[in-house]
Amino acid sequence: MKRSIDPLGEDALGQLMYDASGRVSAQLMRRNHARFASGDWQRATAEEKASAWSGYFGYFGTYTIDEKAASVTHHIEGSWFPNLVGTEQVRYFRLMGNQLILDADTDWGEVRVVWEK
Repeated sequence: MKRSIDPLGEDALGQLMYDASGRVSAQLMRRNHARFASGDWQRATAEEKASAWSGYFGYFGTYTIDEKAASVTHHIEGSWFPNLVGTEQVRYFRLMGNQLILDADTDWGEVRVVWEK
């Protein structure tokens, strides 16, 4: 039985950008992050930093599309999670109305992200 989880919440915020030159940027975050008490990221407590880090997911790089396989591969150049840097992340895509649905088999399990225009 498959289970669905929303690690950043059901109402997560995000932005996925592809440009014509082959660049991609993906940013996702938990809605309503608590603000740092100091107002200064360099003086944030360990708890504030951990909360901010665990409530965010982002990377950038280049992409290639395989239309026959209906897949897009993200070639990760930089990421909030260092282990993604230098990897290739394959996403299987389909378009439904104003939604882009990306499915992937990852080390964390099967992942589906629905982007809405």
